[in-house]
Amino acid sequence: MELRQLKTFRTVASTLNFSRAADALSYVPSNVTMQIKALEDELGVPLFDRLGKQLALTTAGKRFLTHIQSVLDKLDEARNSVHDNEDIRGTLTISANEVLCAYRLPVVFKLFRSRYPGVRLIFRSVPNQELKQTLFDGTADVVFMLDETILSTRLAVEPLLEETFRLFVAPDHPLAKKPVLQQEDFDGEVLLVNEKGCPYRTMFDRSFEKKGIDSITYLEFQNAEAIKQCAISGIGIAFLPEITVEAEVERGDLVALPWQLSDLHVYTHMAWHKEKWLSPIILSFIEAAREVIAIEDENKTV
Repeated sequence: MELRQLKTFRTVASTLNFSRAADALSYVPSNVTMQIKALEDELGVPLFDRLGKQLALTTAGKRFLTHIQSVLDKLDEARNSVHDNEDIRGTLTISANEVLCAYRLPVVFKLFRSRYPGVRLIFRSVPNQELKQTLFDGTADVVFMLDETILSTRLAVEPLLEETFRLFVAPDHPLAKKPVLQQEDFDGEVLLVNEKGCPYRTMFDRSFEKKGIDSITYLEFQNAEAIKQCAISGIGIAFLPEITVEAEVERGDLVALPWQLSDLHVYTHMAWHKEKWLSPIILSFIEAAREVIAIEDENKTV
């Protein structure tokens, strides 16, 4: 069992794609496939299920990853102990949902890469409701989630910024010109929302239920971009965080409805496993995220 095989396995487990893992490691895809096969042959068990072009960790693969992550963390700790922080190198895996990936993290990634160009940064977009599990499985070092206040005994969770959610419609929508809305105005309307299971969708449903609004039709989507484009087309009322529609509101493609979503307190959280060793790489990334999002918070309140 070679060290490079363990590193390759960790990268494939993070990306769940041989080609992306090969790009991250500067290998050709056939080399990655060969290393994983050799590792599986030595262990005598499959580490991945090949589901067409999609990979998934087997139960054995998940158990193996937990131990390998610990071994590689210790190796990184030993390596970094003999170098100055300015010479930080290694691999960092970040996961977040598609909203934070598109609208919060690019500036964080840019700052971090400018400071630590020697670090290999791997990013995986993961549905919001699955992000905690990536920390438990060891497939991510740090994750970013949109959720209400999170209490956890196993995870360190840091709320960074409260996000504002609103209802948005095309400017020619019948409700767009009303200065005040009553709950009966929503009767028969189409609401464009995330799929059930998403934390902020759950909070949205709870908010409408408290108002006694139930005679509406829901169209469910997997991502914010689809919701936004359907709203622009006049299909219905979009439920979205403000950060996703700033450009469209400025251009006049969408307008916010004068409706307060009660008891809806959603935060961008940063989280990591409490038992994970926080290497200089991870600590540096956490600090960069705090720095960037603190500035965004200040700009939001101005």
